[in-house]
Amino acid sequence: MISIDSSSSVSPVEQIRSQIAARIRAGQLAADTRLPPVRQLAADLRVAPGSVAKAYKELEKAGLIRTKRAAGTRVNPGHTSTEPLIKTVGDLAHRAIQEGLSLRETQDLLAHAWTQLHQEPSSRPNPDDPPTPSR
Repeated sequence: MISIDSSSSVSPVEQIRSQIAARIRAGQLAADTRLPPVRQLAADLRVAPGSVAKAYKELEKAGLIRTKRAAGTRVNPGHTSTEPLIKTVGDLAHRAIQEGLSLRETQDLLAHAWTQLHQEPSSRPNPDDPPTPSR
């Protein structure tokens, strides 16, 4: 299912959380798929059960999974495919290449748009006035 890189600077909790989240979002773990119990996954990965429990708790807070005593831990519906987003990002990459932008410039534009969307609604720029990359 997932693996832990013990030589990584990324904590086991974050490795578990990010790998499970990625598999859910990619549709590799379908809605209602049962995840392994905490102790079983911890034993399989050779990590402390608390690490798996914490990763599951973070995934639950993000709405990706749910845990019930009798039913175990299962993938929540609604998060199982990023196919439309993958297409949109592919379209963005294609357009950026056509415009002669570098990967870094494209990432900067995306970061700028992301930041703008997380601002207060009154301070958001007009969407008809996209930022121009600095060259």
